[in-house]
Amino acid sequence: MVKKLSFATFARPAHVLPLLTLCSIALLAGGCAAPGDESPAAEDLVVNVYSARHYDTDDALYERFREETGIRVNLIEGDSAALLERLVREGEQSPADIFMTVDAGRLHQATSQGVLQPVSSSTLEERIPSSLRHPEGLWFGLTKRARVIMYAKDRVEPADITRYEDLADPKWQGKVLIRSSSNIYNQSLMGSIVAAVGEEAAEEWCRGVTANFARDPQGGDTDQIRALAAGEGDVAVANTYYLARLLAGEEADRELAAGVGVVFPNQEDRGAHVNISGAGVVKGAPNRDNAIRFLEYLTGPEAQGVLAGGNKEYPVAAGSEAVAELAEYGPFKEDELNASVFGAGNQQALMIMDRCGWR
Repeated sequence: MVKKLSFATFARPAHVLPLLTLCSIALLAGGCAAPGDESPAAEDLVVNVYSARHYDTDDALYERFREETGIRVNLIEGDSAALLERLVREGEQSPADIFMTVDAGRLHQATSQGVLQPVSSSTLEERIPSSLRHPEGLWFGLTKRARVIMYAKDRVEPADITRYEDLADPKWQGKVLIRSSSNIYNQSLMGSIVAAVGEEAAEEWCRGVTANFARDPQGGDTDQIRALAAGEGDVAVANTYYLARLLAGEEADRELAAGVGVVFPNQEDRGAHVNISGAGVVKGAPNRDNAIRFLEYLTGPEAQGVLAGGNKEYPVAAGSEAVAELAEYGPFKEDELNASVFGAGNQQALMIMDRCGWR
């Protein structure tokens, strides 16, 4: 079974721990064999994962990985920022092999703080489109989600709002629902717009969108969808999986979601903004080979179905089928801007939104 470790495990930097504790850590991390143990090295048997993904379906997938490979997954779950802080604190003594999180912005934070190492894998490179993996192999996308425009079917014609740029049109004044600028999904979207049109035009767009807010930004993406259905606005910006969750939920949620339409923006030019959940191999990983094998497993056909299905996301691997709740919206053109570009632009994006009064 998957071994979930408490967030307190390995809490102190390893270089200040007693020798006995160090050996205990090494045994868990796969770096220390018991005296007289003639079996294969323990490093062949474990992979230590620091994960900001929290889905029961992931746990079941990790157990299948163990059954197929004999490699046990030691899992520590936590908030992305807390896990990253921990990796920085542990440094070269970290027992972590994999850092897994959501949004390219958070993956960029990991790369900028030097906690990931480059990986070369023909399997990962063949399965994952180049736009959804780091150019130097520091991280790889595992699932993807489109950040789309949603509309009230009874009040809006989808042909009237086909591009992100349309959200700044004065015709939508008092009708746009979107969460705050502190949300990393919005920062990544803004980063992609800066890359597409430049900072000056992106700021002009930002001011137009802010002027069209139906209310002060509040809540998460699901709250925007519920507010849309309740008539508080006519269009909303949200990730696809939030609507898919409602479609897969209780009858009241399904009825609400049925009244909400989806526009994949910019289909005649750059395509819809797509973000990812992803993972990279930690610098100094004690079980590097197992970590790469783990990532390769997660991009296989069966694993992709489980990963995507658990949170109603899109799989990243070519040829994998979308979950049923998303398949009904059909295929769409994706913005092929590399996720590392808009991930790196999050800080600039936030400054633009601050100047525009987007709070």
